[in-house]
Amino acid sequence: MFRRLSRWVIALPVALMVAGLAGCGSGTGSGATATSAAGAGAKEVTVFAAASLTGTFTELGKVFESAHPGTTVRFNFGSSATLAQQIVQGAPADVFAAASPATMKTVTDASRAGTPATFARNKLQIAVPADNPAKVDELKDLAGPGVKVALCAEQVPCGAAAAKALGAAGLKVTPVTLEQDVKATLTKVELGEVDAALVYRTDVIASGGKARGIAFPEADQAVNDYPIATLAEAPAGEAARQFVDLVLSQQGRDVLTRAGFEVP
Repeated sequence: MFRRLSRWVIALPVALMVAGLAGCGSGTGSGATATSAAGAGAKEVTVFAAASLTGTFTELGKVFESAHPGTTVRFNFGSSATLAQQIVQGAPADVFAAASPATMKTVTDASRAGTPATFARNKLQIAVPADNPAKVDELKDLAGPGVKVALCAEQVPCGAAAAKALGAAGLKVTPVTLEQDVKATLTKVELGEVDAALVYRTDVIASGGKARGIAFPEADQAVNDYPIATLAEAPAGEAARQFVDLVLSQQGRDVLTRAGFEVP
């Protein structure tokens, strides 16, 4: 019995030491895993997107953050042409969503983005103040005497589309202001500073009644395709691809169509 007790006394510290080492190893491992998981989750995805995507992409950003805890989506909304130049000049970003293939081409020609995918289409409307003081009813009214019109600058997608639509109608319109993106153009209408503007119908919807939209047939000849791409040197590469996948998913399509976009 003494020999059995001796063996038990000797074995006990050894067993405790082994268990302690195993416990330490397990604790270190789980701690490393937790730290690693936290690090993997603490990402930031930077999305450069056309101003007309402000509402839809803000909503999709919240959806993405909810599905990827610890990840923050940061947006830079503005003129697609300006955003494209910023990307080409080295601005750090992960995703570019443009309001026209031409502005996306600026980025792809500089080898700064992967292959784009078209995720939405948008069409122009005539935006007028809710009370429509100039009594604008159709496109030709924009060329009427005394009618103050705001347009996007022609180098940005909404301006290029407006020029195409006016050309299709054979109209020459002299705007009182040329704005650098569609949101700024619509703001002129909402504030009553102009009688009308050519903007996307999605922006009229987003105005919440501050502006009224008037459809016109020539808009069908100036539809803008919206491409999206992951940037070639995206700091958050995998998360960037996942955000693009969300935009292209059925959930993304539903958000876009509710806002008035057409989806391919």
